[in-house]
This record gives sequence, structure tokens and C-alpha cells, in this order.
Amino acid sequence: MDQHKLRSHVFDKTGIKVDVDDPIFALVALNEAVLAETVERQLALLDAATQALAAQARAAGGLPAAVPQPAPQEPLSAAWFSPREWRLLGAAAIVSIASALLVLGGAALLYKL
Repeated sequence: MDQHKLRSHVFDKTGIKVDVDDPIFALVALNEAVLAETVERQLALLDAATQALAAQARAAGGLPAAVPQPAPQEPLSAAWFSPREWRLLGAAAIVSIASALLVLGGAALLYKL
């Protein structure tokens, strides 16, 4: 969190000068901490639900049995994203597509009226 960038953003949007020692930045830090904890908790729930769904699909015969993969000898140093980042990117993509469809659907409804 760059307080100077946030401070200039608030001034640009509202015209209100905020000092870096302003108590509002304590709320920003608290918001970041709560958001990070919430995201971690939601990712854990999503991961657990994915594991349960995969187990049900395997039990129903829809997925082959899980074959344990041997651990790589050397970690891949050229990996661009971690698995957690891929999940976050996927979630962001789904939300953006859903938002675009919602906007297009609303525009289509308003166009017919």
C-alpha cells in the first residue's frame, strides 16, 4: 500500500487533502488485512469443495483414479505464476465474464424497451 499514491488519488477524486498520518490509513490497513484473511478462507473452502467434487466424480466413474505424480527433482525457476495465483486469475476471469454478460443483458433489455 503506497500511502502517497492513495493520498493523491483521494485528492484527485474528492479534492480533500489527506495526510499520511491520517487515521483513515489505519482503516485502509485494517481493510487490507480483513480482505486478505477472507480471500485465504474462501480459497481454502473452494479448494476443499473442489477436492470433494473430484472425489465424487471419481466415485461415480467420471474421472480416472488419481495417480500420484512424482515430485520434481528441481523446482521450476521459470514458473510465472504459482497455483494460488492461477486460481485467483481464474476467479477474476470468471467474475469479469459474468459482469460483461450482465451488462450486455441489461443493455439488451433496455434496448428492447
